[in-house]
Amino acid sequence: MESGKPTVAIIGAGMSGICMAIKLKDAGIDTFTVFEKADEVGGTWRDNTYPGLTCDIPSRYYSYSFRPNPEWSHLLPPGPEIQEYFRQVATERGVRSRIRFGTDVTAATFRDGRWWLTTPAGEQAFDVLVTATGVLRMPRYPDIPGLDSFAGPTFHSSRWDHSVSLPDKRIGVIGTGSTGVQLTAALGGNVRLLKVFQRTAQWIYPMPNPRYKAITRAALRRVPLLNDVAFRFWETFVRQFYGRAPIRPGWQRSLAQAMCRWNLRLSVRDPELRRKLTPKDQPMCKRMVFASTFYRAVKRADVDVVTEGIDHVEPRGVVTTDGTLHELDLLVLATGFDARAYVRPMNIVGEHGRTLDEAWADGPAAYRSVAVPGFPNMFMMMGPHSPIGNQSLVPIAESQAEYALWWIKRIGEGVVVAAAPTEAATKQYNEDMKASMPQTIWVSGCSSWYLGRDGLPELFPWPPERHQELLASPEADDFDVRTA
Repeated sequence: MESGKPTVAIIGAGMSGICMAIKLKDAGIDTFTVFEKADEVGGTWRDNTYPGLTCDIPSRYYSYSFRPNPEWSHLLPPGPEIQEYFRQVATERGVRSRIRFGTDVTAATFRDGRWWLTTPAGEQAFDVLVTATGVLRMPRYPDIPGLDSFAGPTFHSSRWDHSVSLPDKRIGVIGTGSTGVQLTAALGGNVRLLKVFQRTAQWIYPMPNPRYKAITRAALRRVPLLNDVAFRFWETFVRQFYGRAPIRPGWQRSLAQAMCRWNLRLSVRDPELRRKLTPKDQPMCKRMVFASTFYRAVKRADVDVVTEGIDHVEPRGVVTTDGTLHELDLLVLATGFDARAYVRPMNIVGEHGRTLDEAWADGPAAYRSVAVPGFPNMFMMMGPHSPIGNQSLVPIAESQAEYALWWIKRIGEGVVVAAAPTEAATKQYNEDMKASMPQTIWVSGCSSWYLGRDGLPELFPWPPERHQELLASPEADDFDVRTA
């Protein structure tokens, strides 16, 4: 370790990995290396390129606070613009030279007081490990008999094959989460036939996506203060409305649920189609889906919402449980991601040879979403119970990076050699969260990817600003600290 500069390994060059790298650089700690298995930055925005891809958080708020973007084209930013934004930021802030592209870290082991990372090039030691591997990144493939037998192209929405022509195709989309809704809205009316295989109906929150005018972009370029005003406005709106609606009863929840119900009632007049599209659970019990043109798309004659379960797939198409063969030319799997992958398949081994998988045998758990007992000098970006439900992940990443930086500075000063949260502090923190879960809408009876093995959501049950406050005030007493 250089004087005052511990070596730091950052795994992942997506939004949170770039954020951590910039925070370190700004603090004068340039002894970091970012490992990225792909050949470009961007994470989920690099990997997902499907038609209609749009962020469901306002663009002004889906930006680093230290680098506003006056060039956003829409209220809700399109995926390619977000990817370009992260590319620009990484280049402008000089972190690209610290990224090892095409380098997959297969293991990280804490040994002799340091983290030893295993890559195809061998082992390398670091003082601190920061995992920034993202939240929804490992595609989940459905277990459908005969899926491999389909004669046409088949791919997951996050692995879109742009060589396949779409307009002339009869396309089947399996899944109606956020991705399935965006795909349906984009493809409806633009392909020969679209079949949407819906296992569970989703509540749709009506969210228009107006284009920003050139005069607005010019004003934001010329008066930088306006960018901060816009950021703070959307921060307040998203936190006070979407941040509170799921976690406690109140006017926010009542209004959000009413908006979803009104949207369905006013948008879909056909009683049979409305019946198909009416969920059994309460709005916001699952991750809320934002869209403005989905209902318009499914009302088209060339779009069919299929609610019968899928029995199997054969070379000609999908066969549902009622015996109907739905002939298709292309099958798209909008079946989501493994929300509990976190750092997997990377094998992380902490003190005494205990793996992270062993530590999480009863489900993922962390201290304030960023650290795990028995894994010294390891900090997680978007770790367990981060407040990711319908919130901007960018300010969450900034808070987590600042927390990690607080400890990294103390390691650099020689005040701390190794630090990890205590079992007691971590247990108490997670018990406090569990005690607050019953007031959330997430436990009202639906089945969602939010829920863990214990039936409780792996989310943050308090207002988003509380998470920021918790991370802004590190408590050393909650840590096992080894000093020089």
